[in-house]
Amino acid sequence: MYVRRLELVDFRSYERVGVDLEPGGNVLVGPNGVGKTNLAEALGYVATLASHRVATDAPLVRAGAATAVLRCAIVHEGRELLVELEIAPGRANRARLNRSPARRARDVLGALRLVLFAPEDLELVRGDPAERRRYLDDLLVLRMPRYAAVRADYERVVKQRNALLRTSYLARKTGGGRGRAGRGDDERPADEGGGDLSTLAVWDTHLARHGAELLAGRLELVAALGPHVTKAYDAVAAGRGAASMTYRPSVQLPETPDRSALQAALSSALAESRQAEIDRGTTLVGPHRDELTLTLGTLPARGYASHGESWSYALALRLAAYDLLRAEGVEPVLVLDDVFAELDSGRRERLAELVAGASQLLVTCAVADDVPQALRGARFEVSDGEVRRAD
Repeated sequence: MYVRRLELVDFRSYERVGVDLEPGGNVLVGPNGVGKTNLAEALGYVATLASHRVATDAPLVRAGAATAVLRCAIVHEGRELLVELEIAPGRANRARLNRSPARRARDVLGALRLVLFAPEDLELVRGDPAERRRYLDDLLVLRMPRYAAVRADYERVVKQRNALLRTSYLARKTGGGRGRAGRGDDERPADEGGGDLSTLAVWDTHLARHGAELLAGRLELVAALGPHVTKAYDAVAAGRGAASMTYRPSVQLPETPDRSALQAALSSALAESRQAEIDRGTTLVGPHRDELTLTLGTLPARGYASHGESWSYALALRLAAYDLLRAEGVEPVLVLDDVFAELDSGRRERLAELVAGASQLLVTCAVADDVPQALRGARFEVSDGEVRRAD
């Protein structure tokens, strides 16, 4: 798989730009701040429908424009597919596949399999658990696009359930409710003067069902991904420490964690945490509370890993995702955004050896000499609002 052409209209700093890319190596060179990362971000958005830099779409649209458009021509197994996305903050984004409108934007997921490593990925190691959960869920969708619907359904249920719990909590705080909600009573208001929790049991059922599906996918993914992480870290760090990962759910896992057993475990945990959730006004159980623990040797990487170790670990997580996708029959595009400036010469060469065989590799850098010779292919010079082929 490779991207033959990328076109952007009113995306970030670009009013209009088109880039014809090549299979194999592509190096985008230019000073900091001229838009190299914007190109990497656009490719990542086509693959995941999200930015790796910001949580909302509004910053992706060029100042003064109402919408942004991304067009990406993707070649896979000799066939070309054109993906077009219109980003419209405040409204539903629109998508087309080979000029035909898609029913939903997420219908384009899976068209481009892409793994992107960027400096922001240090947060995978150093940041909050939400960063690592997102890493797993993004990779789940890349492997099996049907998980986009599972993820969206689960997030919708948590949002609705939190709103219900929060409304009840605030009503009791401001309405002079007396005492706690009655335990186990889902069919009447939480207490005198409190919010109505009569529909909470319905949302419990939805959360357990969608949560079990998401949790099962994550557990299967971590089991498949773990050996690749260990191998990738060993290769990048030259054997300096053993990396491993452990998934830590917010519920006690059943002995046989199939989907039905996971749903039952979530239902039981929700019942047990009911009073605590009412008291705190938020959902305390489910995959949105889980953690992916990363370790080096016997110590957690978060809080103990040095800057170099954290950088190597973050890189290993992305390389592991890349290797897993390749092992499952899809050769993804690999994007390394401003990576080599942060690596010493030894790590640069080891990384080059690991990715030199990629079907398509895009590297952004401020200094061309930072990129190992083995990865230099087509070269593009990036300046403010322009991208020009340099060879």
